[in-house]
Amino acid sequence: MTWLLLWAPFAEFAFMRRALVATLALALSAAPLGVFLTLRRMSLLGDALSHAILPGVAVGFMLFGLSLSAMVTGGVLAGMVVAAIAGFISRATTLKEDASLAAIYLVALALGVTLISSHGTQLDLLHILFGSALGVDTAGLLLVAGVSSVSLLVLAAGYRGMVLESFDPGFLSASSRRSAGGIAPWIWQQGFLMLVVLNLVAGFQTLGTLMAVGLMMLPAVSSKLWHDTLPAQLANASAQALLAGYAGLLLSYHFDTPSGPTIIGCAGGLYFASLLVAPGGWLPRLAARPHTAA
Repeated sequence: MTWLLLWAPFAEFAFMRRALVATLALALSAAPLGVFLTLRRMSLLGDALSHAILPGVAVGFMLFGLSLSAMVTGGVLAGMVVAAIAGFISRATTLKEDASLAAIYLVALALGVTLISSHGTQLDLLHILFGSALGVDTAGLLLVAGVSSVSLLVLAAGYRGMVLESFDPGFLSASSRRSAGGIAPWIWQQGFLMLVVLNLVAGFQTLGTLMAVGLMMLPAVSSKLWHDTLPAQLANASAQALLAGYAGLLLSYHFDTPSGPTIIGCAGGLYFASLLVAPGGWLPRLAARPHTAA
């Protein structure tokens, strides 16, 4: 009976297996990126970029229909353009980058929804905004697997530089000036943003442009409640994202609910559980308070 509940859907249906592989692959690469975003105090950047890719996806949809390659290309270009415009505004005006990015992504979201609504049906709009993990085809699976593999390889190869850029960009800048082969901090930052955009674009088919950031940020925020060290946070965030992906697909199958929101709902459930019982959560701190006072 337990086997029927926990594994039978994946054993019986190929679309469930494809959805599981795509979701787990995305979880492995997106959650560590979310941890680095929290380290940089850029937690809302992922949300902004997930909205910013929508006009590019919409243009790809208008020109080529539901073509995965066209929408992915448009999404990547739109995300990078929005990030570049926000950086330019912050350098040319008194606005900070987060403020300019917030303004631009709202305009981009409105533009994307308008474009899709005017050139497609309500079903097309819902598919792009919220995705469908159960509708992942072979091309979508290869895209997610490729982006996940590249992201993990780049994170492994550039781990030291990304840590330095997150904790002490001044030291990294000085080191790059002293070393002829050093990489400038802005290259680390732009490369990191490219990884974030790629993962958000890869996730839009399975989770949608509005939901993809959830698998990136919720496990990352939860992991900070459990661990103080970066490697432990990376491992914990990945584990929570994997669990949320598996549980969300299983629940969406048994209760006939949308897969993307159900997956993010499971990640949210793990977050609220962490708020209560994690070492940095409410209950352990409440239990330790009398001892501290004594």
